Amino acid sequence: MTKTYHFIGIKGSGMSALALMLHQMGHNVQGSDVEKYYFTQRGLEQAGIAILPFNEKNISADVELIAGNAFRPDNNVEIAQADKLGLNYKRYHEFLGDFMRQFASFGVAGAHGKTSTTGLFAHVMSNIADTSFLIGDGTGRVSSNAQYFVFESDEYERHFKPYHPEYSIITNIDFDHPDYFTSLEDVFNAFNDYAKQVKKGLFVYGEDEQLRRITANAPIYYYGFEDNNDFVAYDLKPSTTGSQFKVRHGQKELGEFQIPTFGKHNVLNATAVIANLYMAGFDLALVAEHLPTFGGVKRRFTEKVVNDTVIIDDFAHHPTEIIATIDAARQKYPSKEIVAIFQPHTFTRTIALLDDFAEALNDADAVYLAQIYGSAREVDKGEVKVEDLAAKITKTGGLVTIENTSPLLDHDNAVYVFMGAGDIQSYEYSFEQLLSNLSKNVQ
Repeated sequence: MTKTYHFIGIKGSGMSALALMLHQMGHNVQGSDVEKYYFTQRGLEQAGIAILPFNEKNISADVELIAGNAFRPDNNVEIAQADKLGLNYKRYHEFLGDFMRQFASFGVAGAHGKTSTTGLFAHVMSNIADTSFLIGDGTGRVSSNAQYFVFESDEYERHFKPYHPEYSIITNIDFDHPDYFTSLEDVFNAFNDYAKQVKKGLFVYGEDEQLRRITANAPIYYYGFEDNNDFVAYDLKPSTTGSQFKVRHGQKELGEFQIPTFGKHNVLNATAVIANLYMAGFDLALVAEHLPTFGGVKRRFTEKVVNDTVIIDDFAHHPTEIIATIDAARQKYPSKEIVAIFQPHTFTRTIALLDDFAEALNDADAVYLAQIYGSAREVDKGEVKVEDLAAKITKTGGLVTIENTSPLLDHDNAVYVFMGAGDIQSYEYSFEQLLSNLSKNVQ
């Protein structure tokens, strides 16, 4: 008889992907979460996986429990009930660490760019060989004969401690998650510990001064744009349809590659994937064939057109990510005004990076801010308000609410870039509804 897995917090990005994978393996899967809509639940609903409200009655000795990392006995009735009944449960990262042992695994870690890079890696690999994957946008797949596993490796609370991949990419090291990490050095130490767990090869961005300090037991390969890297991306040809570039390893040209994505950060992500697959012995002609067909991942520069207006949805919630997203928007839409709508995520991050957020957002032509979205992991102590960030923004704009996004209409030839990790999509939907109503009124 197959097990029933119960996921506590099934709408989490990693949790939903893992739930889908276990479902595809033939297991009975269910889960619980808050009733608010999250984009990750769509795949679960399509698979017919039951999503229940949190309730202590969901917990019994008949189910195997996998618990989301944010939930504790003091903030979740199901965790409290499991503890009361003396039932064991595994955290997401603990379960994943055991799960991946059956494959040759390829991890993608880093402060930024993990999900996009994992998505690109999984896309290329699964078109070349039988590959299972788990991506941080809620996407997961198990292939029955898979030898390989591509997965996103998350640094928060050192969740990547149970992971021992054959190969891993580290895209960058940056100070983030100030509710857990105490300093940039603390972040570095976490990644350095993870690096020592990689078995066969580590691929790191060579122009990141922190990553140059990394030590590992496996060989380290540096990638980037500068000549002192082991893998160099050069002869970049950005366009409004994507990015073309060449890669060389030492003096050997590995080929010319095309990706359908924008911004230098995506060229770097692709170079990391190319370098890893080359050293792992894969045919780069096949890699070059499948890179251009990558369809992207959820909430990473996702575009739609409403009433002839371009709207971009992106998960960017750190200054470095905001800079990259605005850069990508300018590459694709060089003649349009870039209007940023940003929702800060967590009070601790907003306090720690207030000036950096302002500097990054000022790269846009106009900036609108939504109220700060707190996390289940923190309490609002009133130490920071969105108005504090607004005061540091020099570009036109202001504050918007879900109920009133009409100030955004003040721009005639604009691309609207909605960014954030909270419920920024609610603001986006409100604006889309407004645009749709305008269209109907005109007719």
